[in-house]
Amino acid sequence: MKQYSRHIYIAITAIAVLCLFGAYIPGLQMISCWCTPPVMLFIGLAYALIFGQGFPAFNKKMSKMLLQYSVVGLGFGMNLYESLASGSKGMAFTIISVVGTLAIGMFIGRKLLKTDRETSYLISSGTAICGGSAIAAVGPVIKAKPENMSVALAVVFVLNAIALFIFPSIGHWLGLTQQEFGTWAAIAIHDTSSVVGAGAAYGEEALQIATTIKLTRALWIIPLALVTSFIFKSKDSKITIPWFILYFIIAILLNTFVLDSVPQVGTIISGIARRFLTLTMFFIGASLSMDTIRAVGIKPLILGILLWVIISIGSLLYIIL
Repeated sequence: MKQYSRHIYIAITAIAVLCLFGAYIPGLQMISCWCTPPVMLFIGLAYALIFGQGFPAFNKKMSKMLLQYSVVGLGFGMNLYESLASGSKGMAFTIISVVGTLAIGMFIGRKLLKTDRETSYLISSGTAICGGSAIAAVGPVIKAKPENMSVALAVVFVLNAIALFIFPSIGHWLGLTQQEFGTWAAIAIHDTSSVVGAGAAYGEEALQIATTIKLTRALWIIPLALVTSFIFKSKDSKITIPWFILYFIIAILLNTFVLDSVPQVGTIISGIARRFLTLTMFFIGASLSMDTIRAVGIKPLILGILLWVIISIGSLLYIIL
């Protein structure tokens, strides 16, 4: 059956695109309702585990590109003043949680689990800020080995997949408001893709709040990379800056001050961006492989889970209390 895996992959992608954009085609609006971020992620995971990676290079490229374009597109659906009001509530705890998560992660990894320094720091950085983007940014700074990068990314990826499925359910079970869930998701979920996916699954307001706080949090990549270079005494390291965050801010400014007289334009662009974001979930899920799962190992996985549980419970208690 594996000889047909690539054909199945292409068919799934084509059907997903048709369903997602069916909302813009008369008579096909109803078929797009089942294409939610969790569903598309599950389909991608199921494909990868059954057939393996169909187009690994394509998955990696598309998931990264579509994520960044989608986030920028979401900016056209946001108002600057409303976004600042939404993000300001979680700002203080964001600062505390970033520093605290890094410190706790290094303590658990190095002192309790005896995980190597690089892997502990990569997982802690990914949990503290924005998952794979933070790991990709600090990895070259500390000159991490490829296997350390793979392990850290695998841990973050697995926990992201779990969070995308369970966080909306937990939020509804606890009766969290859109504001509370958006703030919690932005702080407790690693990757921007899963944060936005969980926010979209919970509601429009939660999506905007989660996206704003998460991208504000992602700006910490820059000072983190600079501090990391000092800590690891690496003077000639290259710092990777997520430029799509700047474009996201520009999109918000354009929507607020230029497109305010024609709000339909921003609505259309942000709507298309949300659909591309949902499609991104499939590519992310299809990027998983059994080799990646085996590479995680028990100690880094325990570190990632413990750190994730601590930040999830701590941030939830702070928000609801």
